[in-house]
Amino acid sequence: MYPRIEDYAVIGDEQSAALVGMDGSVDWLCLPRFDSGACFARLLGDEQNGHWRIAPKDADGQYCTRRAYRPDTLVLDTEWETDEGAIRVTDLMPQRDAAPDVVRIVEGVRGRVTVRSTLRLRFDYGWVVPWMRRVDGHRVAIAGPDAVWFRSEPEVRTWGEDFGTHAEFTVAAGESVAFVLTWHPSHHARPPLIDPYNALRASVEDWQAWSARCRYDGPHRDAVVRSLITLKALTYEPTGGIAAALTTSLPEEPGGVRNWDYRYCWLRDSTLTLGALLAAGYAEEAEAWRDWLLRAVAGDPADLQIMYGLAGERRLPESELPWLPGYAHSRPVRIGNGAVDQLQLDVYGEVMDSLSLARTSGLSPKPHVWSLQCALMTWLCENWRQPDEGLWEVRGGRRQFVHSKVMVWVAADRAVTTVERHPRLGGDVAAWRALRDEVHREVCEKGYDAERNTFTQFYGSRELDASLLLIPRVGFLPPGDPRVTGTVDAVREDLGHSGLLRRYSTAGRAVDGLPGDEGTFLACSFWLADALHLTGRTQEARELFDRLVALANDVGLLAEEYDPKAGRHLGNYPQAFSHIGLVNTALMLYGGEEAG
Repeated sequence: MYPRIEDYAVIGDEQSAALVGMDGSVDWLCLPRFDSGACFARLLGDEQNGHWRIAPKDADGQYCTRRAYRPDTLVLDTEWETDEGAIRVTDLMPQRDAAPDVVRIVEGVRGRVTVRSTLRLRFDYGWVVPWMRRVDGHRVAIAGPDAVWFRSEPEVRTWGEDFGTHAEFTVAAGESVAFVLTWHPSHHARPPLIDPYNALRASVEDWQAWSARCRYDGPHRDAVVRSLITLKALTYEPTGGIAAALTTSLPEEPGGVRNWDYRYCWLRDSTLTLGALLAAGYAEEAEAWRDWLLRAVAGDPADLQIMYGLAGERRLPESELPWLPGYAHSRPVRIGNGAVDQLQLDVYGEVMDSLSLARTSGLSPKPHVWSLQCALMTWLCENWRQPDEGLWEVRGGRRQFVHSKVMVWVAADRAVTTVERHPRLGGDVAAWRALRDEVHREVCEKGYDAERNTFTQFYGSRELDASLLLIPRVGFLPPGDPRVTGTVDAVREDLGHSGLLRRYSTAGRAVDGLPGDEGTFLACSFWLADALHLTGRTQEARELFDRLVALANDVGLLAEEYDPKAGRHLGNYPQAFSHIGLVNTALMLYGGEEAG
């Protein structure tokens, strides 16, 4: 029996994060970074692969009574009602100083409740059982490069059993016990101890001060703020890179093989991320993301990748972990991502569009940016005719994807308009204008099905693709063009499922070259709301937006996909692309009316 993906909440310190289940168990945590090996991997296996549960003694297998984040924070309160009384468990990862910490504070709310803590550390994705010893009243776990210190305040008795560390204690109303788990490299000395109660106060204050900067004040403001907090939690603070998700190998179909590692930074997200942060009032975070982007893509334009590591690493080799059975027996469990070696022409458009947006939004100028953009355009002018794998990273062979060509047009258009606004920059504007015109003609000729009045997934195809909904958003055609409205209608008809939207069809010989199916894609469903609004159907767009917001779990989080039939989330979690979609759609539908 596996918890639903949406049964998890997130705590994090902007360098890593943990998933906390409704049963009080931390089932996923990678230290010291989002993409490090997991020390708790029950999410993709079982209890023997690592977890840390705190719950009433008699609540084995049971879920909490209620839970919620403290308003506008990433501090989680989980409450349990029992026959003996009630407790509250507060979970957080404080902004780190020397080392990452996980703090779990148990408070007595009513009566007297006996509480049990079960800690099983398993380094390297549930593979390595560490050696546990006592030092100065602490438990210390060491194996290879990893060391973890575990302590409580006040100290409670712990014992070892079944390759785990156990504790049992009683809290009465008004009493509390705080646990702190601290990681550090095993060859380093123990880092300074933190005060868990001071850490709690500081975390609440810091998160609420950050959330107060949000400029949006329209409908569903709580959902928008929660999405922005989630994006902040997915940010690797030392570099400004934003991970696509916290997890790897959560399936797009339970029991299937569509299981990928999303703990990296995708260029396809760049413009939408930058726009969301800037419009919501987070220029500092937007600038950090822009700077990460510049560092990541620096170098030979021919070597531009679709994704990078948190610090801009280029090598993300894909491998499998055979000792993990996978979430809901969805195998294989993968780390790394082989799509890093794919050609996706759309990322050139994303980079050009992002840097254009950064320039027009007044972010601090970088003197080398324009020379980088010119180099990208030189490569694109020579190579844009190549087929590619497209933004969905298909593994069924390269095609002439329409969205990829549209984004080539975007790259050329942003290069031309940048020089028109800033003539002193210079550049081969004549070549860029010619490229822009040629790509536009070719897409309208080869990527458009006049019989059905819709653009298609790739040249000569009868298939459709949700990315076609971005055509009016990026300016390739105006929203009122009949080809745009026809495409919106066709995509909704062909890819719609219970009012939501798939990315593309997986029936028959699917373009992605993979067996099985997947759920509706939440980011694409937000794009549908945007397209409906742009084409004059704002009421329909708002109704769809209301429904999408309602799909978030009880603490406001969204996965990558949703299965309308089973009523459950699918894919990696929480998904930046989904939360970016929520923020941008709210801003599009209501930002001009109610936002301050």
